[in-house]
Amino acid sequence: MMERLLRLIAGTFILISLALAYYHSKYWLIMTGVVGFNLFQSGFTNWCPAMTVSRLLGIKENKG
Repeated sequence: MMERLLRLIAGTFILISLALAYYHSKYWLIMTGVVGFNLFQSGFTNWCPAMTVSRLLGIKENKG
């Protein structure tokens, strides 16, 4: 459940920031970069702020 939720959150943030960059201001691409960088660093550290928040909200982690 946790991995699926994280993918949904990241994908949603990226799509929203791309739409905002297209229709409003190119500076919204900074948000896309932040999400991308977070995905990159979490691949090395296995830590993501969204995981911490999800755990606090009671979302179950994948087992096995």
